[in-house]
Amino acid sequence: MIEDLATTIYPPAVILAAAVVAFFAPRIVGFAVGALSLLWVIVVAWFAPVGTSVSATFLGFSVQPFLVDEYTRFVALGLGFLGLFAVIYAYSSESPRAQLAIALTYVGSTIAAVFAGDWLVLVFAWELMAITSTVLVWQYGGDAVRAGYRYAIAHGIGGSLLLFAVIAHYAAAESFVFGEGVGYDGVITGGISSAFGGLPMILAVLGIGVNVAFVGFHTWLPDTYPRPHFAASVFLAAFTTKTSAYVLLRAVPEGNLYLAYMGGLMAVYGVVFALLQHDMRALLSYHIQAQLGYMVAGIGIGTAIGAAGAMGHLFNNVLYKSLLFMAVGVVIYRTGENDLYELGGLWREMPITAIAFAIGALSITAVPGFSGFISKGMILDAADPGYHGAPEYQALYWLLFIGAIGTFLSFIKLGYYVFLHGPSERSVLDSKPGQSVSMLSVGGACVVLGLPFLGWPYFTDLLPLVDGVEIPTAGIDLDPYSPGHLQDALVLIVVSVVGFKLIRKPLSKIDYPDPAFAFAPATFYVGRWSMLAVTELYAAVDRAVVGLVVGCYWIGNNPVLAAERVVRNVPGVSVTQNGARPTDGGAPSRLYLRATIGLTVLYVTVILTLVLVLVLYG
Repeated sequence: MIEDLATTIYPPAVILAAAVVAFFAPRIVGFAVGALSLLWVIVVAWFAPVGTSVSATFLGFSVQPFLVDEYTRFVALGLGFLGLFAVIYAYSSESPRAQLAIALTYVGSTIAAVFAGDWLVLVFAWELMAITSTVLVWQYGGDAVRAGYRYAIAHGIGGSLLLFAVIAHYAAAESFVFGEGVGYDGVITGGISSAFGGLPMILAVLGIGVNVAFVGFHTWLPDTYPRPHFAASVFLAAFTTKTSAYVLLRAVPEGNLYLAYMGGLMAVYGVVFALLQHDMRALLSYHIQAQLGYMVAGIGIGTAIGAAGAMGHLFNNVLYKSLLFMAVGVVIYRTGENDLYELGGLWREMPITAIAFAIGALSITAVPGFSGFISKGMILDAADPGYHGAPEYQALYWLLFIGAIGTFLSFIKLGYYVFLHGPSERSVLDSKPGQSVSMLSVGGACVVLGLPFLGWPYFTDLLPLVDGVEIPTAGIDLDPYSPGHLQDALVLIVVSVVGFKLIRKPLSKIDYPDPAFAFAPATFYVGRWSMLAVTELYAAVDRAVVGLVVGCYWIGNNPVLAAERVVRNVPGVSVTQNGARPTDGGAPSRLYLRATIGLTVLYVTVILTLVLVLVLYG
C-alpha cells in the first residue's frame, strides 16, 4: 500500500501544496503541514522501488519528471530528513509564515531537481530553485536585498550555461532522458560528457560550478548566506549546493582530472578564508565551499570509491553543516551578535547548543566516531596512491589533507571563541525546545552513522555503488577504522590542536578580505560601462536615423527653401536678386526649378537604389 502511494504521489507537488497552506493557514497549521510534506519525501525515498519512473510529454518532448534510482533515493533521503527538522527549527525560531512558504517552494523545486529523470525537467527545476532561493534571501530585507541581487545574477549565469549545454546534449543525443543502467565501476551514465565532449561539457561543468562554488565563482556563497534570517540560512546551507553536487555527478559520471584538482583547490581556498572570518555564518559559508571541494574531488576522480565517497559526504554535509548553522543561529538569536570575537564562555549559559555545535564540529572535522570520518576517509582513500588512488592524484591527496587540517583549525577557533574563551559576559537562555529537538535529532544522526562496528556499515549499505562493506565491481574492502586510518586521524588532530595554539593570537589580528570579491565591483562597473556604451551607441544611431528621416521629410515639404540653403553655402553665390528678400517657404520663389517635386523624389529614390545595389553586389 505504501509502495503504491510512494510511486503515485509526486513529492514536489506535495511540498508546493504545503507551501500554499503555510502562506494562508494559521502559523502552527502551516508549519505542521510543511513538516509532514518533508516526511512524505522520506517515505517516498525509502519505500519507492528503485527503477520507478513516470514518463510524460512536455512541449513535444519525452520527459521523466519522476525517477527513483540509487542516487535520487539517497540524496532525497538526506534532504527530506534535514528539511523536516529545518521546518521544526524554523517554527521554534519565530520564522514568519511567508518565510516558510517561500522556503517550502524552494525545497520543492530542489526535490524536483533531485527526482528529475531527464535534463529538461532538471533545468526547469534548477531555474525555479534559483528564483525561490533568491526570494528567500530577499524576504528578510535589509542588506540581504543587495546580496540577493548578486546571488540572482550569479545563478542566472550558471543556469544559462547549463541550459546551453543541455540544448547541445539534446542535439547530439536526440533525447533529454538520462541514460539507463550503470557504467564502469558502477558509475551512472547518461551525463552531458558521456554523449560527447568539448564545449558543451565545459559549459555544463561551468554552469554547475557556479552552484557548487568553484574557486572564482564562489563569492555569492559567503556574500549571501550570512545575511538572511538565521533559520533561512539552515535551508540555504543544505539544498542548493548539495543538489548541485549531485547534478555534477550526473553530468560528469566518468570523472575528470581537472575537475578533481578543482575540488582540491576549493578545499584549501575555503578553509584559508574561513580561518580569517569574524562573522560566524561567513566562516560556515566558506566551509560549504571547502566541503564541496571534497565532493567535487571524489566526482572528478571518477572511481567507484571516489563517487561513493562524494555522495556519502554530500549526505553527511547536509546533516552536520545544517546542524552547525542551527547552533550558530541559536547563538545569534539569543545574543544578537554575529562576530565570534565578541562572544565567549557560552557553554555555561547554553549547554545544549554547545553540545550540538560540538557534534557538528567533530563530524565536519572527521573525528573517528562521527559520520564525516567515514565519507571524508573514502575520498582521501580514492586520491591516495597508497590505497586506491592513481599516481596522478598524489598532489590532490595532499591538498585534501591540508584542507582537513584547515577545517580542524577553523572549528577549534569557532568553538573556542564562542563557547570556551573566558567567562561569559552575557546572561542568555539556551535553545528553545523546538530548536533543541532539531539540533539533537540531526546531531544524533551524525553520531549514529559514524559509530564503529554499528552505524557505519548501515550507512555504507545506503550509499550508491556500495553493497555492505565491499564494492564488488571494484573489489574494494572498506575499513574506515583500520590502524592506518586511525593513525592519520590522530596526526590530523595533534597537528591541528598544536597549530591553533601557535596561530591563535596572530590569527585574531588578521583581517584580509577575499580577493575574489574584487570581481563584484569590477563586474558591476564593466557591466555598467558596457551597458552605457551599447545604449549610447544605439541612441546616437537612433538620433541620426530619425534626423535623416525628419530632414528628408522637411526637404520634401520645403524643396525651394532647402535648395536655397544649399546655394547660400556656396562661396560667391547670392540667392537674392535686385534687393529681393530670401524665400522663406511662404513667399513666391525667385528660383526656377527645372523639375517637379514628384520627379525629384523619383530621381533620389533611383539613385539611392543604385547605390544600395552597388554596395551589396559591387
